[in-house]
Amino acid sequence: MAKALWYVGEDRAELREEAIAAPGSGEVRVRALYGAISRGTERLVAFGRVPASEYERMRAPLMAGAFPFPVKYGYATVGRVESGVTPGQLVFALHPHQDEFTIPTTMAIPVPAAVPPARAVLAANMETALNAMWDGAPGPADRIAVVGGGIVGLLIARLCARMPGVEVTLVDIAPERAALAHALGAGFATPEEAPCDCDLVFHASASAKGLATALGLAGEEATIVELSWYGAGEVAAPLGEAFHSRRLRLVASQVGKVAPSHRSRWTHGRRLGAALALLDDPALDVLLAPANRFRRVAGADRRPAGVQWRRALPGDPLSCGPGLAFGAADQLRNSQLRRR
Repeated sequence: MAKALWYVGEDRAELREEAIAAPGSGEVRVRALYGAISRGTERLVAFGRVPASEYERMRAPLMAGAFPFPVKYGYATVGRVESGVTPGQLVFALHPHQDEFTIPTTMAIPVPAAVPPARAVLAANMETALNAMWDGAPGPADRIAVVGGGIVGLLIARLCARMPGVEVTLVDIAPERAALAHALGAGFATPEEAPCDCDLVFHASASAKGLATALGLAGEEATIVELSWYGAGEVAAPLGEAFHSRRLRLVASQVGKVAPSHRSRWTHGRRLGAALALLDDPALDVLLAPANRFRRVAGADRRPAGVQWRRALPGDPLSCGPGLAFGAADQLRNSQLRRR
């Protein structure tokens, strides 16, 4: 029997045993090694804050149950194929948190040999960052601000920093984020000190104040790429004052669809494969923190262990949703992400 993590009520999760089928034609059986919980989307799921209007659009590819509860949700698992057409292969799957599972071969994306399995859990986040880069279309020598030093914001900052001549600044309310930004090749500033007149701004703080900051940092006729998803919450966007006279563009970026600039040529599978290849970057290991065993992740009627959803101290790794990581002897460890 496999063990799977289910959200069963507001801020409550439990491990359930499930029978899994032997792989048939075109399927593989995977034993999980590592995984990650998103402090952004998955926190909203854990608290039942997915709007009813978004129930279908927010379904993860391999989730079970139904919103709001009970639901088996998640989309960042790295494992090894145990049986099927490619035994022994290391793969990434958009699968909920479960120690063993059977999936179609087409949904088991090979992890490049140069990417360690623990780092490969960032694939879904990197895919979001890559899609946002396509939506924003940064260019060499651009001045770029990334507002929100969560996992996606940090990945975007890293991708921008690797472009020639780009001046990229991570903007966050927590000075502790400076060390992460610098480790990834980006500058850092608090909102009060951030550079203005930017050519491009990415917003990923999931807060109204962050959105206001992003709009204020954009230069004349610049683009603000909005990555935050607020769930059922309402957010006031400050579109008065000089928003119209400066002809700013506010663009939504969401990973559910390939960015329009690439949609006619790129499939979701090709984009995910590209995201995995971009993880061949040892600098990204600063985004990973120590792990916990799977059996400690959840018990009856409580939140996943170590997930302190209500704490939001940027820079505190326990304030972020942890990732899940299976080790030897069927031990699921937790590879905490620093915040999405």
